[in-house]
Amino acid sequence: MVDIYIGVMTGTSIDGLDIVAVSFEPLKIHASLTMSFDEDLRTQLMALTLPDDNEIDRMGLAHVALGKMIGEGINQLIEQHQLDKNQIKAIGSHGQTIRHRPENGFSLQIGDANLIAEMTGLPVVHDFRSRDLAAGGQGAPLVPAFHQVLFQHDSIHRVILNLGGIANVTLLPAGQADKISGFDTGPANILMDAWCQRYTGQPYDENGDWAAYGQPIRPLLERLQAHEFFSKEPPKSTGREDFNLEWLEEQISDWRNDSEYDELEDMPENVQATLMKLTTRAIKKAIYRAKDEMPTGEVYVCGGGAYNSHLLEQLRWRLRKHEWSVQTTEALGLSPTWVEATAFAWLAMRYCQQLSGNLPAVTGANGFRVLGSMTSA
Repeated sequence: MVDIYIGVMTGTSIDGLDIVAVSFEPLKIHASLTMSFDEDLRTQLMALTLPDDNEIDRMGLAHVALGKMIGEGINQLIEQHQLDKNQIKAIGSHGQTIRHRPENGFSLQIGDANLIAEMTGLPVVHDFRSRDLAAGGQGAPLVPAFHQVLFQHDSIHRVILNLGGIANVTLLPAGQADKISGFDTGPANILMDAWCQRYTGQPYDENGDWAAYGQPIRPLLERLQAHEFFSKEPPKSTGREDFNLEWLEEQISDWRNDSEYDELEDMPENVQATLMKLTTRAIKKAIYRAKDEMPTGEVYVCGGGAYNSHLLEQLRWRLRKHEWSVQTTEALGLSPTWVEATAFAWLAMRYCQQLSGNLPAVTGANGFRVLGSMTSA
C-alpha cells in the first residue's frame, strides 16, 4: 500500500489555497484542489502582513478561519477523490506567512494546525521555517531541496524559477549536488497584481497583456532597483514587508516630485511594464551570477507567473545571449500550479522520516535540519 502525503500551500500573493495528495518514488499526484479565498478572509490576511492596530486579536481570528478553510478543503479533496485515509501518513501545511523577519530571527505563519488535525483526523506537520531560523538561516526559500531531488539533471544545468508573489530561483548545476544554491530575487506577482487591481479592477494581468501595452519608465525603474534587497548577497529572502503597494506608491510619488519627471510617461500601464522589467532584470541577474558554473542550460518556471506569457517572453529575450531555454515545469511532468504544494507534502514526508528538509547553502543555516513540528491526529 503506497504512502500518501497531502501538501497545502498559500503564497505571498494570497490568491488561493492549493492542496495536493501525492506519493513519492515515483512521484504521483493522486488528487488536487484549488480553493479561492473568501474576500473577507483574504482582506484580513493581506492586512496582517503590515503593522496596524489590534493585530493580535485579528491574527487569532484569521488563524482559526484559515485553519478551518484548510481542514474543509482537505476533507473535500478526500471525499471527492475517494482517497483511503489509511494511506495518508500526514498533512504538510505551510500556512500563510503574515510576517517574515529573518534578520530578527522569526517568520510567522498562521492557519491553525490543531484545528486541521481535529477536522481531518490526520496528523499535521507545520511551522517549517522556525528550525532553520533557529539554526541561523533565513527560513526561506525551502523548496530548493525538493527541486534538487525532483529536477536536478546529470548533464544539463537547470534553474527552477518560482514566480509567486515573490520570485525565487534554485540553481541546479548538472550532477553537482554540493553546488546547489537558491534565493529570492525580489517581487514578482505581488506588485504587478496589486497595481493591476488598483487600476483595472482585475486581480491580475492576464497573460501580461496590460504590461505588454505599456513602456517601462527608466527613472522609476532605477528608483525601484535602489531598494537595498537587490544589492544584498545570498542567502536572502523577502516578502510583503519589503515590497507592497504602499512602498510602490511612495516610490512613484518620489519619482513624480523629481525634476526629471515626464508627465507623458505617467500612465498606469507604463508602471505595470516597469514592474515586469524589475522582475525580469532581477531574475536575469540571479541566473547570470552563476555563469561560470552554469554558462547555459534550461529554466523551468512554476507558480502563478508561469501563466504570464508576456513575462516568459521577456525572460526568453533577456536570457537569449547565453541560449537559456525557458519553459514551464509542465515539460518535466509537474504542473506549475502544484510544485509548491507538492514540495510541502515532500517536506511532511521528510519530517515523518526524520530527514533534513533544508539546504544550508540556500538558507544560510548552520547545517541540515529536520523541519517542522507535528500536531497528531
